[in-house]
Amino acid sequence: MTSPRWPRSVYGTGTEPDPRFSLANERTFLAWIRTSLALLAVAAAVDALPLGVGEAAQASLAAVLALTGLMAAFHAWRGWARTERAMRQDTPMPGNAAGVVVVIGVAVAGVVLLVATLMQVAD
Repeated sequence: MTSPRWPRSVYGTGTEPDPRFSLANERTFLAWIRTSLALLAVAAAVDALPLGVGEAAQASLAAVLALTGLMAAFHAWRGWARTERAMRQDTPMPGNAAGVVVVIGVAVAGVVLLVATLMQVAD
């Protein structure tokens, strides 16, 4: 019998894992969602507040932060589903390269801010 829970692509396979593992997976999902929300909030603030850097740099910075936040949200869902499915099917846990994406996005945002600030000071 298939589970009435959604998404069926996750709950419709395998056997029910230990609830502690599912709850830990859910906490990880929520941590990624908090990270995503924080990045989106910072992107909105960067876009709205006068930073004293050029408009193009400010828009680029906001865009990089927003894109990184959206990618973190996508990973939250994908990572939760892949991990839950692996637990239900008793297969090895999937790898997690999404942290690298967030690190790269934040690093690019930092470089954009640094360069824009240095260019503003030089003028």
